[in-house]
Amino acid sequence: MNLYWFRNDLRLNDNTALFHATQQDLTIAVFIITPTQWQQHDDASCKVDFWLRQLQQLSLQLKQLNIPLLIGHTELWQEIPDLLLQLCQQHQIKNIYWNQEYGINEMQRDLAVKQQLQHQQINVHEYSDRTLFPVGSIKNKNGEYYKVFSAFKQVCYERLDQAHILHTYDQPAPQQPLDIASDDIPQSIAGFDSISEKRCQHWPVGEDIALSKLAHFVEDQITHYQAERDFPAIQGTSQLSPYLNAGILSIRQCVQYIQQHHQNQLFSSNNGINTWLNELLWREFYQHILYGFPQVSRHQPFKAETGKIHWRNAPEDLHAWQHGKTGFPLIDAAMRQLLNTGWMHNRLRMIVAMFLSKNLLIDWRLGEQWFMQHLIDGDLAANNGGWQWSASTGTDSVPYFRIFNPISQSQKFDPNGDFIRQWLPELAHLDSKTLHEPYRYVKAGEGLNYPQPIVDLKQSRQRALDAFKGIKH
Repeated sequence: MNLYWFRNDLRLNDNTALFHATQQDLTIAVFIITPTQWQQHDDASCKVDFWLRQLQQLSLQLKQLNIPLLIGHTELWQEIPDLLLQLCQQHQIKNIYWNQEYGINEMQRDLAVKQQLQHQQINVHEYSDRTLFPVGSIKNKNGEYYKVFSAFKQVCYERLDQAHILHTYDQPAPQQPLDIASDDIPQSIAGFDSISEKRCQHWPVGEDIALSKLAHFVEDQITHYQAERDFPAIQGTSQLSPYLNAGILSIRQCVQYIQQHHQNQLFSSNNGINTWLNELLWREFYQHILYGFPQVSRHQPFKAETGKIHWRNAPEDLHAWQHGKTGFPLIDAAMRQLLNTGWMHNRLRMIVAMFLSKNLLIDWRLGEQWFMQHLIDGDLAANNGGWQWSASTGTDSVPYFRIFNPISQSQKFDPNGDFIRQWLPELAHLDSKTLHEPYRYVKAGEGLNYPQPIVDLKQSRQRALDAFKGIKH
């Protein structure tokens, strides 16, 4: 009998390790709930709720295949080796299968499990599944990991072009019934907030839902993606990131769908298709960085010299940023979108991250943590990569002297103020010119129930430039 261990791959279709497990023998599956570990990793309540809801769907799907889903409970990952050994002994398991994860804690956990089980003559089978290409397989001529996205992307393009149609794995076939009952999926976990029904409806679960969203985006929206993706008032992005992060959808399925619906051509004259493919490859790039440079899992900057920056200890400014009370409408609207939906538009993620790390000169790691604590799609590699890019501490990051102006960004990407009005109703009555910087206009500032700007943009920009220049001397 085989055991399959679900982690961040909560699907039946195109699941590499699950496919191989079910090909070899009768299989049972397990998912392990680790609340204290999740809290230590700053997993958001909405993300945990998303996992639980998907597990309920997954259990029903597995029942149709006669694969029992067991639920293990431990507080910390270091207890998992004993739990899995006990499970293997209880059910006479000879082989365990899982898909790899690349954070330093995850890899240490898996190594401990492997050593414990192999010591008891239980075979461990690990598979690459989260990326298009196995981590470590894309290096430069010197055998080093790429640190620049454009060079990494070029190698990916060449390999994808050679692959023609990307291979995906079928859903397992039904197996003989087993006399093993599935465990109940808990509705909630102690220590994590309950999520409103409205928010749950905004993020429905299920592989069918995810594939339907993918189909709608590729067939109806992707050709306009480049033109619309930077405007938060327009639904111009795929919003598939929660499904990719939880593994309800695989990156291979996304790329294959592009191929199949565009004349079997992955590379197109349409800039929307190419731009979205690049966004998928950014996710790929950050997974490879996470594996190749373990320091980013340890709260260290990718660029070691930026560890010398003297970040401000400014708890009041941090609190204002966290809760959308900075006095800069686009910043505040974005942060309130995050607090209310568990998601934030990608352009806005860059703007608010740069505002915190540059204009407020507050340690980017505090922003990274806040995002993880609230994002339904919080992913260690992508979140860390995005924050370090914005803070100019990471690989291939924006030059330290390039600092987004939140007012000009607002005027450019929310020109009519539709997004701001949605999340800042206290400013909804203002005209489109006044809305972006209400306190610039005296009459507009009178009686406004809205904070004054907490920082002067010009002065704070110079302060950030001085801080970064200071580490070079």
